[in-house]
Amino acid sequence: MPPRRFDWKEGKLAMKLLKSSTVFVIAAGLLTTALGCSRDRIEAINLSNEGDQSVKVNVEGAIQKYEQAIDLDPTNHRILWKLATAYEKKEDWDKMASTLARAVQVAPDFATYWGARGHALMMQARAGNADAYKQAQEPLKKCIEKDANLADCYNELGESYLWSDDEQAALDNYSKAIEHDPSKGYFYPDLANLYLTLKFYDQAQQVLNEGLKLIVPNEKNSGKIYNMYVLLSTVALAKGDKAGQLVAVEKAEQFAGDAHPEFSFELGSTYATMDPPQKEKALRLLNLFTKRVCKGAQAMKFKEECEQTSSMIQKLGS
Repeated sequence: MPPRRFDWKEGKLAMKLLKSSTVFVIAAGLLTTALGCSRDRIEAINLSNEGDQSVKVNVEGAIQKYEQAIDLDPTNHRILWKLATAYEKKEDWDKMASTLARAVQVAPDFATYWGARGHALMMQARAGNADAYKQAQEPLKKCIEKDANLADCYNELGESYLWSDDEQAALDNYSKAIEHDPSKGYFYPDLANLYLTLKFYDQAQQVLNEGLKLIVPNEKNSGKIYNMYVLLSTVALAKGDKAGQLVAVEKAEQFAGDAHPEFSFELGSTYATMDPPQKEKALRLLNLFTKRVCKGAQAMKFKEECEQTSSMIQKLGS
């Protein structure tokens, strides 16, 4: 029997059924993929929440949770941010910087991510990796580009320029940091110290006086105010203003606290070198410095100061 011819209508129906089944298979595959992706995202969020619960007491455990979450959902920049801040708690600046490099690729408009990456690179630079000063400049500039009000990005950019031998750019950015947020006490010593290094004593004095006028004298700001008064005393000394130096050092004493045992040397040596010297005050403070520092664990750290103290005590006692 000759082979039966396919009726053209039957052929068209078969083709329709074939196409329908193919579409169904593809749709089912896409649905399965979508459901899988959705489940991964949900699981990633659950793991991230578990990390949040433990990060304060178990940073390593939190990091493991965040990393597992990122493996499931690599595009969740908020989890990348959490992972970066966990690395910051460990002071693992390299991993913090690399994590934030991924975050800015996913969310390039988040200024805080750029700023934090710049900060991590600056911390590497301060730890001895001099090349990181240059590397930090791009993310810090991006931070400012995305949000011109993030004053810390100006301040750290200023420091990066300072260590890259561009003093003018450092001055400009330190100044902009203060302009954008005059309430941060640690901005003023950075700018004033650079002016002092450049022997622009009047400008340094102006910056410090402005900072001391604006920064609220409380426990939180004590260290910053201390630094400003110490720098002010250095400016006065450079200008040959002994009276101004003494006033600044005496003001600094009020904010020194236990965090600055070396201050007894600063004030004691000031009294010792006055004309005429205030012997009683000088000896009291220099002897206190000898007892607290030179005969303690910090003797090597302040070796030079301890030697000067011994010499001054001898001279004052003669």
